[in-house]
Amino acid sequence: DGVVASEKGKSSNLDVKIPKSDLETGEKGTEEEPTRESDSNVLDASSDYPRDKHISIQRHLADLEKLADLREDKKKPCPLCPEEKFKACYGHKLRRHLQNLHWKVSVEFKGYRMCICHLPCRPVKPNVVGDQALSKMGAHYHCIICSATIARRTDMIGHMNRHVNKGETESRFITVRAPTNEVVKESATDVQVLPNHSTPQKTDSYFNPRMKLNRQLIFCALAVLAAERKPIECLDAFGATGIMGLQWAKHLRSSVKVTINDCNEKSVTIIKENCHLNKMKVKLNIKEGGNDGTVGDGEDNADTIEVTKMDANVIMHLRSFDFIHLDPFGSSVNYLDSAFRNVRNLGIVSLTSTDTGSLYAKAQHVALRHYGCNIVRTEYYRELAARIVIAAVTRAAARCNKGIEVLLAVALEHFVLVVVRVLRGPSTADNSAKKIRHLIHCQWCEERIFQKEGNMVEENPYQQLPCDCHGSMPGRTAVLLGPLWSGSLFNTGFLRRMLLEAVQYSLDEAQPLLKTLVCEAECTTLKQFSTHSPGDENKQEECGVYIKTSNTSAESYVVPGKRKGEEALRGAAKRQKAEHSTEHPAFYYNVHRHSIRGMNMPKLNKFLNYLSEAGYRVSRTHFDPMGVRTDAPLAQFKTVLLKYSTPTYAVGQAEGPVHLPGDDLGEEEAPGTAETKEEDAECPEDDKSRGASAESHPARCAAN
Repeated sequence: DGVVASEKGKSSNLDVKIPKSDLETGEKGTEEEPTRESDSNVLDASSDYPRDKHISIQRHLADLEKLADLREDKKKPCPLCPEEKFKACYGHKLRRHLQNLHWKVSVEFKGYRMCICHLPCRPVKPNVVGDQALSKMGAHYHCIICSATIARRTDMIGHMNRHVNKGETESRFITVRAPTNEVVKESATDVQVLPNHSTPQKTDSYFNPRMKLNRQLIFCALAVLAAERKPIECLDAFGATGIMGLQWAKHLRSSVKVTINDCNEKSVTIIKENCHLNKMKVKLNIKEGGNDGTVGDGEDNADTIEVTKMDANVIMHLRSFDFIHLDPFGSSVNYLDSAFRNVRNLGIVSLTSTDTGSLYAKAQHVALRHYGCNIVRTEYYRELAARIVIAAVTRAAARCNKGIEVLLAVALEHFVLVVVRVLRGPSTADNSAKKIRHLIHCQWCEERIFQKEGNMVEENPYQQLPCDCHGSMPGRTAVLLGPLWSGSLFNTGFLRRMLLEAVQYSLDEAQPLLKTLVCEAECTTLKQFSTHSPGDENKQEECGVYIKTSNTSAESYVVPGKRKGEEALRGAAKRQKAEHSTEHPAFYYNVHRHSIRGMNMPKLNKFLNYLSEAGYRVSRTHFDPMGVRTDAPLAQFKTVLLKYSTPTYAVGQAEGPVHLPGDDLGEEEAPGTAETKEEDAECPEDDKSRGASAESHPARCAAN
């Protein structure tokens, strides 16, 4: 069980073999008994942790000198330095080297010293000069608790302090042998992950378990596209561990031809190993300096995945795909032009943006720099982020003479996901570009409205806002946000088919979200939701064409490349466009933001019913758990909320309408029901007696 042989054989070409028993006996002679017993109990308590420690972690300087096997008559290399860095020397010189360059700069923790190590455990990323890759080994420390390798001493001290703050003080010794990578299973797919896989700054192969929902949504979108036409060529431009492309190939089989790309050599190695772990054949195509290298089976079958090592922009410029997914670390705006350059007609581009700091208005100057968009923090900031990304996608597609239709837009805590269908042609590009507008946002009441189309300058832009905050309050009360996407964020037919795919493949985490998205797209409540579409909706209208579903006849299926049939279906779609559900309202209101002080607002589901009874379209939204998407103006929204709120001192009484002055003007508020009018007619005296209470609600009076 050689501790140093495997590593040292590569670095110093010296055949040094130190048995594990020698290390243990050396430690027993110098360690204190109580500490040794506690350490052995820690190691015996968990058999998952390796028993050997790295040779750079020692208790005493004598132990480190014993590893070097100091002899005066022979030259010996340093056990912690490669031969090209420190040549073999005699014992007295090697002793000074170990003491001054390794032991004095060590980090102490519970009696152990973590000495600085120069072995090739942590290679620095190579610098490419011409056709040569110059790589150097970086000095680093090995953590005694976890498997991290830290470059700087100050960072190592901070790293250990974080372990102590978390209560992680048990020593888990790390072996010199290459550690076995952890295997993570997700959706019947096994992948190996590197240490620190959840920290992008510390690993080359990033894997985030919290993005499982994101991967499931993308899989459902790809499965819907694979049902329309097969086989399709799909690209995971930033593979990392390759888990997303492996899930595509493993479940969709012959319907897809998967290409996993990554520009990092370690990630490509991990992707190949994960392909073999899932019993997939690898077709490796690496282009470096104009040289093509193909490794593996060249046969195209259901169990073959193509792995490429290129820059994402390069591979998207060179090849055409039907489905492209972009998931860089941060913003994806640098890859949009390449993505839309060669994507096929009626193909799909999905992108995940994790730069939530700028998109969620925490770093507004970064949003202006990356997206060319002016934003402020609002109650609907997540939907604002989705519309910012779609506007950037629309501009990139228009530069390639392509238009888009948004199929799905999701903004959650960690990411913003946008899925669009690509439509070729300058006319569709112009139509999509016209949907990019500025937004007028009132900073007092948070009312908002998209600026009217046209290039003419208005004398008073405040007149476009439904509120009267500018008239009642001096100064500038509104800001101009954008430019933003002003069109729809969802396609109901596509979402319904995504839900069917999620049920078919048992994607439990995606199903509740997809149901919420379908209700949000139709602007209906969950009670009115049905998984099965009515008979007249078997032909889902998307992008002006009919898409075949399970109950659709073959006549309604669009064959790619058949322009005449496509034009005929476009004409039929225009005639029946009015029969389909109208576009959902833009943005939403948060009930907590607009609740009245001193009043207990009704339950959210009951409040949705009250708005629906008042004649407005209403639904919940995935952007905000307490958000309400409705076409009611903010003044009417507050009116209904106030009407069905109860005073704080009357918590025990049943929820019911609060009669306010102006209820007899319900005809002006909305197409209200007859019951509301009868209640208003029955209580005219109460309305007069409570005239003073109306003065405390200027928004209510202004609305009336």
